[in-house]
This record gives sequence, C-alpha cells and structure tokens, in this order.
Amino acid sequence: MEPVLIIGGGAGGMMAALSAAKSGAKVILIEKNEKTGKKIYITGKGRCNLTNLCSKEVFFDNVISNPRFMYSSYNALDSERTIELFNSLGLKTKVERGGRVFPESDMSASVTDTLRESVRKSGVTVMLDSPAKHIIQNDGVFSHVILEDGTQIKGGACILATGGMSYRATGSCGDGYKMAKQLGHKVTGLLPALVGIRTEETFVKELEGLSLRNVSLIMKCGGKKRYDELGEMLFTRMGISGPLVLTLSSVCAADLSSGKKCMLYIDLKPGLDEQQLDKRITTDFNDNINKDYINSLGKLLPAKLIPVVASLSGIDPHKKVNLISRGERQNLVRILKAFPLTYKCTGGFDEAVITRGGISVREVDPSTLESKLVKGLYFAGEVLDVDALTGGFNLQIAWSTGYVAGKCAAERVCSGDT
Repeated sequence: MEPVLIIGGGAGGMMAALSAAKSGAKVILIEKNEKTGKKIYITGKGRCNLTNLCSKEVFFDNVISNPRFMYSSYNALDSERTIELFNSLGLKTKVERGGRVFPESDMSASVTDTLRESVRKSGVTVMLDSPAKHIIQNDGVFSHVILEDGTQIKGGACILATGGMSYRATGSCGDGYKMAKQLGHKVTGLLPALVGIRTEETFVKELEGLSLRNVSLIMKCGGKKRYDELGEMLFTRMGISGPLVLTLSSVCAADLSSGKKCMLYIDLKPGLDEQQLDKRITTDFNDNINKDYINSLGKLLPAKLIPVVASLSGIDPHKKVNLISRGERQNLVRILKAFPLTYKCTGGFDEAVITRGGISVREVDPSTLESKLVKGLYFAGEVLDVDALTGGFNLQIAWSTGYVAGKCAAERVCSGDT
C-alpha cells in the first residue's frame, strides 16, 4: 500500500494526517519549516481560537467565500465534533463570548503540542525542512512529489494543504497555488483579507492605539453604501484596524480592490440621532460656557480624539463656547456622526490574517475534496477559495476539510484504487 502524502503541516495538514492515519493509511507529512503548526501559534493573538461553538446556520453565515462548498465537510466534522475530537486527544477547551473556543491554558502552544504528539502517536512520518516543489501526475492520476532538493516521494494519494499567502514568516508564501496551477487548476484572484486598512489622512498617526467601542463603521464605494456595522475598532499608525475593520476588509474585499473611490465614516455616537446629539452638545456647551471650544469636549470624546475632531469641525479651537453659532455646532454634529476617512489600501499579506481567493472550488469535489482534474489529489485548508470572518471559523474550515481529505485519501489508497 502506497502512502498518503500531505504537503503542509499547518492546521489542515495535521488534521488530514490524523484522519488518514486513523483510517488505516500509511502517511508522510511533508513540511517546509523546521516545525509544524507555525501559523497556529499566532492565531487568536497567541491563544488559538480553534473553532466556534455555534449553530450550523451561524457557521455558514460567517463563511464569506463559497459557503455551499463547505456543506459536506462541515457536516462530516462540525464545531461540536471538532471540540470532542480535541478533547479526546487530551486538549481541554473552554467557550468564551460569541461561542469562541480556546484551549483552557490560553496558549496556542497547547493546540500545536496536542496535534504534534497525536500525529507522532498515529505513526505518521513527518519530514521537516523539506519544501515541496512539484506534484507529478501521469495520465490524470497523482504519481509523486518532488522536493526542492530533487528528492522524489511516491504515494498513492496527495493532499495539498500549504495555506495561503498571509503571514509569510510562517511559510505561507503561495507555493501551493503554483503547484496547483502546474496541474491545470485555476487559482482565483488572491487578496489579503481580515486585514487593517490604510487611509489617506495622516492625522491617524496622532490617534494610534486609540480603541473605540460601540461605534458604527460605514463604507461607501462609488457613492453607494456597502457596509454599516456596529462594534469595536482602533486606530493604527497608518489607518484603522480591529474587529469592525477586519470584517469590512473581508466582506468588501472586491469593492476595496475595484479601483473605485471608497470613503469610510465612523459614527462616534450611534445611539443618538443628530437632533439628540445636538441637544447633548448644547448641554455640554452650557456647562462650559466660558471655556475655549477645545476644552469643552472632554465628556463627549476620548482625549486623543478631541484635537482632530475640533480641527475637522472647522471651529477655532480657542473660540469661546458662548460664541459658537448654531451652524458651527451642527458641523460638529455632522463630524461626530460621520467622522471621515479616505480609503487608501489594505495592509499587505504580511499583515493579513487570511488570504481571500485560492484554488477554484469548481474544480474540487466538495464531498471528498478530491481534484476533478487529477485523481488522487486532494486539497485542505486555506489553499482553497474558501474564507470566513474572525471567531474561529477559518480554523474550523481547515479542520473540516483536512478531516475529509485525509479520510477520503486513505480510503483511496487502502482500497487499492490508485
């Protein structure tokens, strides 16, 4: 019986290795790095948000690209069964706000250590420091893998689980896409997703590190509203980031890359309409009637934001509050309800949590993850054109696709259908 070869030792690759080994196959895991699971270390800010304990409907609502493709894989290994699987491997987990699941230790190393030890116990051969260069097929059937140093490894099936383009330091540099293209697979447009946004305005440098809660972020692209959500965000040295922005970068990836002018607006007081906000400002002004305008906004805004808002409102910062006109006050209201930012670009792949795009799912059987072009070739994880929002959903995609690809690849080699 020829082995199942797995290229890539990340989340999808290690899950595929466990699944294939459990299904009775001999497995060789080929990893370019000095260790497996490097990207898992940095997920969930180093805590590893490994899945989301949610309903099936919520899971698919959070899958942005090609959710229907995931139906079979997720039904085979949903979030509840994923938690049970990790618990059975010795990893204790806990559920936090929004259904996010973390290791009890709050350390991503607990997840990687569990996976590595489980892979070892399963009898999987792990080849480290072994970059794969080519996948070879003969007459439309997978044959072998050629490593960068020329070594050829023959197998009965191959699972490509090399990840995307994000966080290149972890080894995700797009080499899986090149190998897939060499075999005739289409790779859809690749974009950084779940990533911060850079703005034209330079005043963001003054706001770096400022976190805003319970604000609304609105985006208009080509004059049309494309996004309007309530939540949290923060300012960075070159723009904005945080949950609202990461979601925007994924949901509106096509708009942001369209070349059309995109404007962002922050509603700093979404709980008040313009009339209510005007009354609130009037009250604050009455309480500070003899103060300079710049010194009257302390109850309304965080300190860092006051000079910027004052400047954008067009009111002289040292004008006495009792001299501010109704029209000037309404300018302030408009700025607070639509704090403007001009979209410049997204952060690059080195800053992105995931890659949008990948191997076209039209060329992959969703029930087995097998290529429709090359028999015996399977795909798992981020290398596929499937992505989701933050909250553990992208790792769940890796676990589910890895599980199914490993199981189906093992069935192929164990049945002798090679």
